Amino acid sequence: MSDGNPLESEIAAALASGEHDKAVTTAIRGYGPEVLGFLHAQERDEARANEAFSQLCEDMWKGIGSFAGRSSFRTWMYTVARAAMNRARRTTGRREKRIRAMETWEDAAEMVRSQTAMIKRTAVKDRFTELRESLAPEDQELLILRVDRSMEWADLARVMSDKGEELDADEVKRESARLRKRFQTVKDRLRELAAREGLLASD
Repeated sequence: MSDGNPLESEIAAALASGEHDKAVTTAIRGYGPEVLGFLHAQERDEARANEAFSQLCEDMWKGIGSFAGRSSFRTWMYTVARAAMNRARRTTGRREKRIRAMETWEDAAEMVRSQTAMIKRTAVKDRFTELRESLAPEDQELLILRVDRSMEWADLARVMSDKGEELDADEVKRESARLRKRFQTVKDRLRELAAREGLLASD
C-alpha cells in the first residue's frame, strides 16, 4: 500500500522482488529518524530508547515476512517500534545479544542514531514540551503520532493496538473513534495546563 509515496513504492518493489534486506534498510534510512525521535520522546532514558531502536531494526529484519501490506510500511514500522519499546522497558538492565549478520541495516540504524543524537543535543525544549511530558505515556504517543507525525486515524488505530495489522475494518473504525475522543480530551487537558502556566494569550 504505497499511496503514491516514493519511499513506500521503493520498499514495496524490494519486497516484491524478494529483496527483504533492501526493504528493511530502505525503511530504516527513510523512516528511521522520525521513528527514533518518537522513541526518544517516549523514553527519557536515551540508552533505553536507542536499545529499543536496535531491537526494532532486528525485529523488522526477523519479522519482515509477517508484513502483509494491509497498512503502509511506515505504520507497520511504528507498530513494531512500540512493541520494541515495551520490551526494552521490561528488560531494563539486561543487554540482549544483538544479531550482527545484517551489516546493512545495522549501519543504517547507527547512522540514524548518530544524526538524531546531534539534533537532540542542539534542540531546546520549551515549556509546552515539558507539559506534554507530564501526560500519560499513551497520551504522549497519541500527540506525537497525530500532531507531530500527521498519522491518519486508521493508521493510528493499528499502531496503538496490540493487534496491529490484524485489526479488521470494524475494529479500525471503533478504535479510531476511541482515539479521536481521547485526543480531544488530551488537547483540552494540555490547554488547561498551558493556561495555568500562563502560556496562552488572554482574551
